[in-house]
Amino acid sequence: MTDFRAPYRGGFTGNEHHFALTVYFEDTDLSAIVYHANYLRFFERARSDMLRAVGIDQRAAHEAGEGTYAVTEMDIKWKRPAKLDDDLLVVSKVTKIRAASCSIHQRVMRGSEVLADARVTAALLSPEGRPIRQPADWIDKFKAILAEGEE
Repeated sequence: MTDFRAPYRGGFTGNEHHFALTVYFEDTDLSAIVYHANYLRFFERARSDMLRAVGIDQRAAHEAGEGTYAVTEMDIKWKRPAKLDDDLLVVSKVTKIRAASCSIHQRVMRGSEVLADARVTAALLSPEGRPIRQPADWIDKFKAILAEGEE
């Protein structure tokens, strides 16, 4: 039985993380299509959920002063518009791990159709805002879901 009081969580299918969402009125512009900046929110929600699903607790790391991820680079191609009431899927795949950052390929899908395609680099920053090494266990968790051959 589904507990509707529990928050929605995405999950992994192989090395891809899937995060479902629906387009609501607040996501759209005057023409009832998703306003371009809202794709950033969709991508962020999916990345945060992916970290949670792989076992990385961003909140605990931030509260302990161990650092916070920040997007340092993003390249987006919008291919088709999402519309009011569309059911979408954000597919995220880690493609590269570095000492202080990781690269993630993300796509917003409507069925089999790619609506937006993004390449994202996120770096772990110290509380002072400088790049720092990711904890070894986080790198191990990323390596477990790393998609070889992408980028």
